[in-house]
Amino acid sequence: MATETEVGELLHQRGWRTAFTVAERVNAWAALVSAIERGYGDDIYEYTNDLYCRNWLHEAWLLLDEHIVQLWTPQIKVLDDRYKAVTIDDDGQALDQFHRLPGPDLWWWRRHPRILTGDLGRSLHSAGAVGADPDTA
Repeated sequence: MATETEVGELLHQRGWRTAFTVAERVNAWAALVSAIERGYGDDIYEYTNDLYCRNWLHEAWLLLDEHIVQLWTPQIKVLDDRYKAVTIDDDGQALDQFHRLPGPDLWWWRRHPRILTGDLGRSLHSAGAVGADPDTA
């Protein structure tokens, strides 16, 4: 198993735009979850781009030293639970209209925000997503 620096470099070589750290990607996931809790304001393409921070963590977890995984897993689990609480599982039906869905183990791609607001909300509504209107939520 590899150190955090080695994993960041390895994933960068595999196509990630930079050699991220676990802390950077956990912070990005936390920021996305918080944005969804407030009512996500960007468009569908920004949203799908933002979801990739969780993909990076998924890939890194397969490579990282066990002690790093144990250190960060509780925080990621809390964020995953918060994400699940503010999203709806539609098996990816809405997002699939805009972005090819990755494998089923990347479960966060099969959910969308419960409160559909702004550009993202309009796009997801147009793809058949059912969610709460921010004015009634």
